[in-house]
Amino acid sequence: MVRSTDARHASQLAAVLLGTTILAGVPGAAFAQDAEEAAAPAPETVTPAEPTIQSIQVTGSERLEPQTVLSYIKMRVGQPYSKAAADQVLKDLYSTELFKNVEVTNDGGNVTIAVQENPVVNRIILEGNKRIKDDKILPEIKVAPRQIFTRSKIRADVARIIELYKRKGRYAATVEPKMVMLDQNRVDIVFEITEGAKSKVRQINIIGNEHFSDGKLRGQMVTKQSRFTRIFSSSTSYDPDRMAFDQQKLRQFYLTEGYADFRVVSAVAELTPDKKDFIITYVVEEGKRYKFGDVKVESQLRDFDGEKLAKNLPMKAGDWYNAKQVEDTIDSLNETAGAFGYAFADVRPQYDRDKDNLTMGITFVIQEAPRVYVERIDINGNTLTQDKVVRREFRLAEGDAFNSLQVKRSTNRIKSLGYFQEKFEIEQKPGSADDRIVLEANVEEKPTGELQLSAGFSSLESFIFQASIRQRNFRGRGQTVGLSGSYSRYSKSVQASFVEPYLFDKNVSLGVDIYRRDYNSFNYYNSDRKTTYKQATTGFQVRAGVPLTEYLTAVGRYTLNYDDVSLDKGTYYSYRLDPNVLQCDPLYAGRYLCDAIGKRLSSIIGLSLIYDTLDNRVRPSRGETASVSVDFAGLGGDVHYARLRGNAAKYWPLGGGFVFSVAGEGGIIKGLNGDDVRLTDRFFLGEPQMRGFGIRGVGPRVLRKRLVDENGDGVLIPSTKRSDWTDDALGGKYYYKGRAELEIPLGSGAREMGLRPSIFADVGAVWGVRKPQLTQCDPGCNPTYYVRDADGNSTTTTTLEAVDSTTGVANEPTGAYQFQFVEEFAGDTWKPRVAVGFGVNWNSPFGPFRIDISKVLLKEDGDKTKTFTFNVGTQF
Repeated sequence: MVRSTDARHASQLAAVLLGTTILAGVPGAAFAQDAEEAAAPAPETVTPAEPTIQSIQVTGSERLEPQTVLSYIKMRVGQPYSKAAADQVLKDLYSTELFKNVEVTNDGGNVTIAVQENPVVNRIILEGNKRIKDDKILPEIKVAPRQIFTRSKIRADVARIIELYKRKGRYAATVEPKMVMLDQNRVDIVFEITEGAKSKVRQINIIGNEHFSDGKLRGQMVTKQSRFTRIFSSSTSYDPDRMAFDQQKLRQFYLTEGYADFRVVSAVAELTPDKKDFIITYVVEEGKRYKFGDVKVESQLRDFDGEKLAKNLPMKAGDWYNAKQVEDTIDSLNETAGAFGYAFADVRPQYDRDKDNLTMGITFVIQEAPRVYVERIDINGNTLTQDKVVRREFRLAEGDAFNSLQVKRSTNRIKSLGYFQEKFEIEQKPGSADDRIVLEANVEEKPTGELQLSAGFSSLESFIFQASIRQRNFRGRGQTVGLSGSYSRYSKSVQASFVEPYLFDKNVSLGVDIYRRDYNSFNYYNSDRKTTYKQATTGFQVRAGVPLTEYLTAVGRYTLNYDDVSLDKGTYYSYRLDPNVLQCDPLYAGRYLCDAIGKRLSSIIGLSLIYDTLDNRVRPSRGETASVSVDFAGLGGDVHYARLRGNAAKYWPLGGGFVFSVAGEGGIIKGLNGDDVRLTDRFFLGEPQMRGFGIRGVGPRVLRKRLVDENGDGVLIPSTKRSDWTDDALGGKYYYKGRAELEIPLGSGAREMGLRPSIFADVGAVWGVRKPQLTQCDPGCNPTYYVRDADGNSTTTTTLEAVDSTTGVANEPTGAYQFQFVEEFAGDTWKPRVAVGFGVNWNSPFGPFRIDISKVLLKEDGDKTKTFTFNVGTQF
């Protein structure tokens, strides 16, 4: 049993082991079978053959020929057709930007390319652009009429227009392109522009400054913060180039204050979310402040002593370091060397920085250079002006030793001609040898003929009409010819003139004027302006000028005038003094006016000495001028007097566009041969010569005050109201006048508008006449008049309105008229009158405009003041 049992167990164990072995071998067999199948070669896949292109047809083209379309693609007949080839056709045709849509189809090798062409641009329309006109935008954009419309061009043009507005400071500008479809596959392109407000600089922040306030540093910058007081300034708009320039301005300022290590760490401009304003932030690093160390000059030129030059330098050891002073010194040394003929002298500063002691030593080294001579003077660009007109203004001639001061003087003289561009400089170029130099004047001519018709209104002369024609460079010879005329309510004139600056090509000028001038003097009564005397002057003047030195000129002249001074007979004449003669009545006109009337011939010879170093005679900013003139009347004629006048002016550029000037003048006139000086030959002062006062508002005058019953008690007293006075200026034999003025620069926008504001102070006086015989009429007086009745018999009356003052015939009495007044003499004193104020010159669209607002600080009895004056005209 045991054995059988053991045998049975053994057989069972063997069966189990055998089954396990069989099961374990099944996966291996399977894997072996897979490996065999994988190793066996795969059966070949049969790919359908690509069809060969039999034909290519283009459909949908209108303007383009099918062959032109096919020339843009690489697909050709005989090639196999594939999707890749069809995709390449799409790429090729879309890249031409001639088509709006392209489709490629294949039908058994017959390929069809269906195209839809882009439209043709019919016209370009700009809408909403007010600040930048069409003629400024259209040349800048790519799309144009008769071109093919493409979206890429439109996108580029939108970006370009926005860029134009950014340059104008309008960062909020937007452009919306629209397309209007037309027949024949045409299209109108409309750019709808929203300009937006000009992006201003709201705030300028400065971080890192310890020694100078934000306000001080902002004052050095060209860019300004937007404020109400700067509404006319263009400097408040954001400009990246201006911002870069401001960084240089900051550095220059710190270098002039001794901070040699200063630097701008960063400058960031942030646009506000509404795109209306910018906020600019500067981060600066000031560094330490330096002083000058030893300052020396080393000269390699034999004519210069370095030690002597060093003693005259503006900086000294121990002074705060100033980089601007160093630059000015280099220019000064170069100019000094140039004045001695060293045109190519080179001054180089060598710096010795001591960071421990905070000093900056400087040695100015003047490099060796040859003495230079002028080899040649070339004049280019003068198509009308004769060569000699420019050449004769040179203070150097070919063969002369070079002199930088004379070159600068020549530049200023050519500028003062007014024939050429404003920014003119004489260029210096090397000659054929090291010691030769060529001076080249590259001029750009501008129009010198002037034809002007103008009309305007003046607080001085009411309505004014003027016409003039002038040629300042007649026939290119530098001659001036002109004809002018003017007409207003109180004056009219006509004048013809001719000036030859170089008579017979000699340094002698000749000028001739022929004129007729009519002037009506006036006074006021009850705010009504009425004419007093009329003066008609017909005459001519001949003058000749000879230069005595470079800056001093003598001018001689001869003047012949025929004057006719008259009064209105219906107003100022009567028979009161003589019943048989109608004559000027002092009761109406005053003794001074009655003495002035008549016809006189004035023969005047004069001489002037003129000193002039101005950099520009039209609008000077530097230099000085002075003159003394003497005139004698009596070389024949009816008038005898001697007159002496002098004036001087000086101009200083203060930097930043500020120009300060002072001027003064004075004169004296004295009668000869026992003659008194006529009213019309005396000096007068007031508007426009002296601001703050009315015309002829300063100096001796007769005040005729009306007698009124102000208290209602029947007692007549002189009226205290100026409107009840008549005021006649008498002029004077002596006068002086002074002026101090500061011209204030504005932003570039204001300069483009022609705005030139200034503040001023005027001082002056005129005096020295004999007290006239005054008419005094006591209260209640009735003057007696001699008149004739209808039968011609002489009689008397006190009823003025019953008399025809022209014929002296008594009319039917219409009531009594009492001529009641008191005359006073006032203003005859040398004491100064002073006025200060603010004025603006503006080249307005209506013509030149000048406005002055003045405050009188000092005046005398009788002076007429005037706070506001203006003058405006127009050209057409």
